[in-house]
Amino acid sequence: MIKKFDTKTLDVILDKMVETVGNSKDEIFRIGEQCRQDYEGLTAELKEVRAMVSQIIQEGDKLDNRSRLARKRLSEVSMHFKKYTEAEVREAYERAHQFQMELTMNRQMEKQLRQRRDDIERRLLGLSETIEKAEHLVSQISVVMNYLTSDLKQVGEVLEDAKLKQDFGLKIIEAQEEERKRLSREIHDGPAQMMANVMMRSDLIEKVYKEYGANEALCEVKNLKKMVRNALYEVRRIIYDLRPMALDDLGLAPTLRKYLQTIEEYHSKTRISYRNIGEEKRLPSKYEVALFRLVQESVQNALKHANAKEISVKLEMTREYVTVLIKDDGQGFDINEKKAESFGIIGMKERVDLLDGEMSIDSKIGEGTIVLIRVPLDS
Repeated sequence: MIKKFDTKTLDVILDKMVETVGNSKDEIFRIGEQCRQDYEGLTAELKEVRAMVSQIIQEGDKLDNRSRLARKRLSEVSMHFKKYTEAEVREAYERAHQFQMELTMNRQMEKQLRQRRDDIERRLLGLSETIEKAEHLVSQISVVMNYLTSDLKQVGEVLEDAKLKQDFGLKIIEAQEEERKRLSREIHDGPAQMMANVMMRSDLIEKVYKEYGANEALCEVKNLKKMVRNALYEVRRIIYDLRPMALDDLGLAPTLRKYLQTIEEYHSKTRISYRNIGEEKRLPSKYEVALFRLVQESVQNALKHANAKEISVKLEMTREYVTVLIKDDGQGFDINEKKAESFGIIGMKERVDLLDGEMSIDSKIGEGTIVLIRVPLDS
C-alpha cells in the first residue's frame, strides 16, 4: 500500500535543498571556479615573469661587463689626464656614467621582478590549498544533492505535480549557478586583469619619464587612461548583467532604452537603435527580467562575436504577446555548426521555454543575424 505523501513535506525538502545550495554556492564558486582561473592565470604570469627575470639578468651581466670596462677606461684616462684630449676625457666619463645608470635601472627592474615572482609563488601555494578545500565542499554538496534527488524521485512516483515542481526548482538552481559561473569568469577575465595591467603600467610611467622624457611618459599616461576607461566599462556592463535597478523602478521599455544608449556610448563604432511599438506598459517581473536578459545576450553576441557595425532592437507589446526583434549587420554564423560560445544561445532558448515562448534565429555567414522572440502573456 502506497502511503499518501503530503505536499507540504515536498516543500520542506525543496526548501532545504535550496537553502543548502544557496548557502554553499557562493563559497563554491568563489573558492572553486575563480581560484582555479586565478591559479591558471598566475601560473602563466609566473612563467612570463621568470623568463623576464632570466632575460634581465643576462642583460645585467652584459651591462656589468661594459660598466667595468668603461670604469677601467675612465680610471686610465684620469691617471694619464695629460695624454688625452678633452673630448676623449668627456667621452670616457659619459660612457662610464651611462653604463652605470643603465646598470642601476637594470638592477632595480630585476629586484621588482624577483619580488613579483616571489609574490606569485606565495599566492599559488595559497590558491592550491584553497582549491583543495573547494573540492571537498563540492563533494559534500554532491552528497546532499544526491540524497535530496533520490528522495524527490520517490515523491514524484506519488505526486506528478510534485515532480514537475522539483524539475522546475532544479532548472532555476542550475540557471543561477551557470549565471554566477559566467559572472565569475567575466570579472576575472575583464576588470581583474585590466586592473592588474594598470598597476604594472603605472609602475613603469616614472621610469619611462626618467629614461625617455615627458613625451614618452605622457603617451604611457594616455594608454593607462584608456585601460582604466575600458575597465570602467566592463564594471558597468557587469553591473547591468547582475540586474539593472531601473528594471524594477521603470520597467522593461525604459530600461532597454537606457541600456542600449549606454552600450552605444562605449562602442562608438557601432550604431544601436531602439524602437518601441505600442504602449510602454509594465509586465510581471518574470517577463521583464527574462526579456531584458534575452536582448542583452543578443546585443552582446552581436558586439563580441559578430563585430556588428549596426544593431537594431524592436519591442512590441500587445495584450496577448510581447515580441522582440534584434537585428545586426555582423559577420553572421552557421546556425547548424555547434561552437563553444553556443552555450549563450542555449541559455536564451531555455529562458524562452520557461515562458512558453518561441525564438527563432536566422543567420548566414557574412549576412548578419536576426533573432525573433515571441512570448505569450498570462491572461
